[in-house]
Amino acid sequence: MTSASTLLARPTPSRPGPGPMPEGLLRALDVTIGRRMEGLLAGDFRSTHLGAGSELAMVRPYAPGDDVRRIDWNVTARTNETHVRIDLAERVLVSWLVLDSSPSMQFGTADRRKADVAEGVAIAVGHLATRRGNRLGVVTFGDESTYALPPRQGRVALLGLLRALREQRPGPGTGAPSLGAALARAGSLAHQRSLVVVVSDFRGPQDWRPPLLELAGHHDVVAIEIRDPREQELPNVGQLWLVDPETGRQLHVNTRSRKLRERFAVAAAAERAQVAQVFASAGVRHIVLTTSGDWLRALVVFLKRSRA
Repeated sequence: MTSASTLLARPTPSRPGPGPMPEGLLRALDVTIGRRMEGLLAGDFRSTHLGAGSELAMVRPYAPGDDVRRIDWNVTARTNETHVRIDLAERVLVSWLVLDSSPSMQFGTADRRKADVAEGVAIAVGHLATRRGNRLGVVTFGDESTYALPPRQGRVALLGLLRALREQRPGPGTGAPSLGAALARAGSLAHQRSLVVVVSDFRGPQDWRPPLLELAGHHDVVAIEIRDPREQELPNVGQLWLVDPETGRQLHVNTRSRKLRERFAVAAAAERAQVAQVFASAGVRHIVLTTSGDWLRALVVFLKRSRA
């Protein structure tokens, strides 16, 4: 079995990576489905459809046209009338990972960059979403080499694919330039009800709200927001030039001003509260992970609480 450690690139000062990912914590990952799915896997989730499967739904008398291979010989012998088994259909749960690769994800002042946490979350979601034959598709957005990959089966193969995509990205043009476009893209590619996990810092204009509402109306959506502590407060370090990584816009500030630092903290908190309100209004489950500390344990706890 491929372990998470084999999928991680060697840490460097510029790319510290997501940090330790113990196999025990990865195995503890689980998620509930908030709505009834059309794509379900017998043993994990119960389908409402009848068809070929391994879980018995009913036994009924044989009717012309029934598959003779479905005859239940035990019941037939007891009743002296031919009966056939009708099973619950085995369905696969399809999940989609919508992954932010925009310039703002390269920021990080604590243990790692936001992109490093996103990389770890992608591997964790790979462990979770490809168990027992389930499938995972990937859509990235925000840089020049975005891509969209159809759902694939098999945890080992998928995690190897995620590693290859990190090291050698496919050509540009298959993914989406922005979060809104990525959500719309995932919605157009998901042909059955699916679990959609969106991993982003959700920075910039909130023009992604309409496609999020549309996506959440048809699928079960989980938003994983990644923050850095310095995005929420300014340190007292004197004169600073602040640069928006998305637009390149620069702003000169004097961080010695206590009022300025307080105004910044209040505005940053209000902006994040507004983002959280968008998720709540859309019925989207939402968790904040930071570049400081054990993000994986926080993710495990969040998913277990959601399941409860």
